[in-house]
Amino acid sequence: MIPDDQQYMQLALEEAREAERAGEVPVGAIVVLDGQLIARGSNRTLRDGDPTAHAEIVALRAAARAVGNHRILGATLYVTIEPCAMCAGAIVQARLARLVYGADDPKGGAVRTCFAVLNDSRLNHRLEIVSGVMAGQCAAQLQSFFASRR
Repeated sequence: MIPDDQQYMQLALEEAREAERAGEVPVGAIVVLDGQLIARGSNRTLRDGDPTAHAEIVALRAAARAVGNHRILGATLYVTIEPCAMCAGAIVQARLARLVYGADDPKGGAVRTCFAVLNDSRLNHRLEIVSGVMAGQCAAQLQSFFASRR
């Protein structure tokens, strides 16, 4: 973990709050390149009617537009929850340098809890993975959201 990881995760949590205000599952993501925030994303599956509009995908699409390339070399993705299999695949395709996430996802996480997509030796890209950054706050936000829905 680098000193700025918590600061950037705080920005991802702000994106998650934005998703929650819109009635979406509160997941937020940001992309940082060379110390600069280049993209933000929050869950938009309901708003967009798009099952692929996870926070990570929204942020990666914006980052690709920002750099003018589908490869976002050297970038770090910060996300409040462990990415699913779809998002893990997109992370590999984007060729990110780092993934930093908050809470584990025991029901669908594809980084270490249910699957270990990013560590599969058959893939042609490796990246640094940092988990557990502000995990308590990230998990509490999701738990509060789902508790209010019951």
